[in-house]
Amino acid sequence: MVATKTNSYFYGLGRRKRSTAQVKLQSGKGSISINGISADDYFDLSKHLTSLLAQPFTALDLEASKFDINAKVTGGGHTGQVEAIRLGIAKALAVMNEDYKSTLRRADLLGRDSRERERKKFGLRGARKQRQFTKR
Repeated sequence: MVATKTNSYFYGLGRRKRSTAQVKLQSGKGSISINGISADDYFDLSKHLTSLLAQPFTALDLEASKFDINAKVTGGGHTGQVEAIRLGIAKALAVMNEDYKSTLRRADLLGRDSRERERKKFGLRGARKQRQFTKR
């Protein structure tokens, strides 16, 4: 698990599909910053995506308003990025307090979803799609 504790913040690395998120968690007023932009502006006011970011806190019965989250995300789409950030937050919380680790593991928030996009094969139109078969 790549997550470390420094003097001022807790760090967690999250990955999903092609997205990679470097998350810094520290005590604060509840601001969520993604690539220097607030989460509401970054995800175009999608309440579903921003609610996914609070799942590690709700699983632990913690108030998300007591922590500042600063994430740097690269690659992928919005859904993959949100899930990468969520994994990074969960890993940072596990480093912050070892007792949280079992609760986060039971809530299935510490495991990485390893599914990736399948590559296109030569002679086909996509990964598996072929040309239409004609009998005559």
